[in-house]
Amino acid sequence: MNLTPKEIVSYLDRYIIGQKEAKKTIAIALRTRYRRMQLPEEIQEEITPKNILMIGSTGVGKTEISRRLAKMMKVPFVKVEASKYTEVGFVGRDVESMIRDLVLNSIALVKEEKEEQSREKIENYVLNRIVEKLVPPLPEGASEAKKADYQKLLESMEKRVQSGELDDKMIEIDIDPSVQVESVDTNLPPEMAKAQESIAKIFTVFNKDASKKEMSIKDAKVHLKNEATNKLFDATSINAEAIRRAENGGIIFLDEIDKIAISEKSSGRNDPSKEGVQRDLLPIVEGSTVNTKYGSIKTDHILFIAAGAFHVSKPSDLIPELQGRFPLRVELEPLSEESLYAILTQTKNSLLKQYTALLEVEGLKLVFEDEAIRAIAKLSHKANEQTEDIGARRLHTVLEKVLEDISFEADEYAGKEYRITAQIVHEKLDIVVENDDLSRYIL
Repeated sequence: MNLTPKEIVSYLDRYIIGQKEAKKTIAIALRTRYRRMQLPEEIQEEITPKNILMIGSTGVGKTEISRRLAKMMKVPFVKVEASKYTEVGFVGRDVESMIRDLVLNSIALVKEEKEEQSREKIENYVLNRIVEKLVPPLPEGASEAKKADYQKLLESMEKRVQSGELDDKMIEIDIDPSVQVESVDTNLPPEMAKAQESIAKIFTVFNKDASKKEMSIKDAKVHLKNEATNKLFDATSINAEAIRRAENGGIIFLDEIDKIAISEKSSGRNDPSKEGVQRDLLPIVEGSTVNTKYGSIKTDHILFIAAGAFHVSKPSDLIPELQGRFPLRVELEPLSEESLYAILTQTKNSLLKQYTALLEVEGLKLVFEDEAIRAIAKLSHKANEQTEDIGARRLHTVLEKVLEDISFEADEYAGKEYRITAQIVHEKLDIVVENDDLSRYIL
């Protein structure tokens, strides 16, 4: 998507309040990637992405900024926690698995686009396969009158299948073995994944009963859609396109990177594999080739965005080589009371809109008075100051506490309006927020 940095920031402003510097830095990084792709190939190879280190407490928007951008730009994106990885030789996930996850995400993205382009073909395939199970074929030599009646029956059955009227009806479907072998663990090394896939195929061939399966029409629609996708599209070309996109447009959000930093304060409790994880990360971030079951992928031009609170450690506690691979650093600001109020009132899909929509399902019209919203923001900010600062996530816990009773008794208010006033907010929260021990456990 060809958007200028200003347009990218404008888009983010609809979902994330504040954090102008972080938005600006990432917008420039993304635009630079677009600029690079417009250059001759020999220059493209020389321009490496400027990886970003985001520093800030939990709940201030680090992950949300990256996730929204990836969704808007329609680029492969994965979020991983650095603390979940272990050094080679230790039991646990190896760092290369994040690249395999990125390739999987890219394949899903390419498939989704191709499915959208061929939606009509896929829908017709699914419909025809289901209808042929519901309507027996017309005998040869049937009269014109019977042919006309048969055509009407087919059209009627197609409409019933499309409307979902027959979704609960059970039918027997012929299973394509190639669709069945998608449950292989993709986090295995490529050689083991291929071996597991081959064994699964062998069992499918020898198990004759596996070629037919009884399922509801609703489930059959999902299975046949996958089958149609496999038949319509060449898997090799999809995988090649997915790897190309992952290499040139992929984003890996590496969260909790501060948890693998080795600080003097926590050296006594250090996991001995922390520095090992950093050293294993280094070649991937610097640029290397990782083998996956779908093909080899170069990591040279993948954009890495690392994030951490760095309460106990500092960015300088990372090994120097890894620090050097994150040249752009941006510190996110803690959320003020006014920021929390803006998050509740100005974001596109705010929590207030979500709760209002949820209770509308019960026929209850929920109305938040402005003074109540300000009280929620004020008490949330106070709770963050008194206990652990969890940023905007505090709004979730506070709103759940405020709406707990009305949500439980919603059926009694069907067809009515319920106003959340400042008085209700204070009645629910004042005692909890003022009592430090209670706020720790309740909020």
